[in-house]
Amino acid sequence: MYPPQLVAPMKAELTNVGFTELLSAADVDNFFDNQKGTALVVINSVCGCAAGTCRPGVVGALQRSEAQPDQLATVFAGFDTEATQRMREYIPMPPSSPSIALFKDGSLAHFVERHHIEGRSAEMIAQHLVMVLDELCAADA
Repeated sequence: MYPPQLVAPMKAELTNVGFTELLSAADVDNFFDNQKGTALVVINSVCGCAAGTCRPGVVGALQRSEAQPDQLATVFAGFDTEATQRMREYIPMPPSSPSIALFKDGSLAHFVERHHIEGRSAEMIAQHLVMVLDELCAADA
């Protein structure tokens, strides 16, 4: 497990723009029990090569897209392990961190795996997410 002082600024990049931290399995289950509409979930991580562009890419997409998810949530791989494990149970894909999931009424609608994040700039990630948000979070979608 990573030390709290290491992950705190990485968590803050998302919580400062409205993401809710899910810290336990119960938090994740409660989130999905009450999930209506669209929800953007980021599985955050320390990995500098991918997470260092993932977080600013997500923030940039939210700043630019007119279509916004109804909910924003995050878990932190390698730190909030119980919550991350439970979140992965809701995602029918191999574990990947960082990663970005968009849920619609509790079902996975779009997933961006680590290998789609690695080697891409924050701008490229933001552009991709803006298209996803515009398609899946628009009022009539």
